[in-house]
Amino acid sequence: MKTTNKTTEMKDRKVILTILWIFVMFNFTYADILTLYFNRVLQKEAMGELLAGHVGPVQITQGFVLLGAILLETSIAMVLLSWVLKYRANRWTNIIVGVIQIAAVVQSLTGPLYWNLYYGFFAAIEIACLLFIVWYAWTWPRPEGGVLTSGQSSVYEQGDRDERASHTHPGK
Repeated sequence: MKTTNKTTEMKDRKVILTILWIFVMFNFTYADILTLYFNRVLQKEAMGELLAGHVGPVQITQGFVLLGAILLETSIAMVLLSWVLKYRANRWTNIIVGVIQIAAVVQSLTGPLYWNLYYGFFAAIEIACLLFIVWYAWTWPRPEGGVLTSGQSSVYEQGDRDERASHTHPGK
């Protein structure tokens, strides 16, 4: 296969992964927004519990909120990272973050705090999409020439450089 075809295949895979992370982010967001509407803590009689730093059996601490922020930020960052990282880093980052996000969604289903039919629906879609992201990254074929050692460039990276050079020097 020509370098340009491999470069196109690499970019297509990056675009698809980026779009999948955007899709996951929208599902996370809307599941959380709907949870605000149906969360008993936000109802008048439970507001004292929230002000005391508890939501059901969960104590809300700065560490708890920081963990939630880190989980959310990793999926936000994956929108950008899936687009800009090179093959090896991109592949492994998608696999690792995807697995971590799956574990977080599954864990969220175990508590009594958020269990509603709509939340189960969103969680099923999130898990399915995250599993696809992990599978898609896992099955990402190696660049031509097999395993790369440090200092070597893949066909994809060479194609990226060639394309950048053609934009920098229009005469080429």
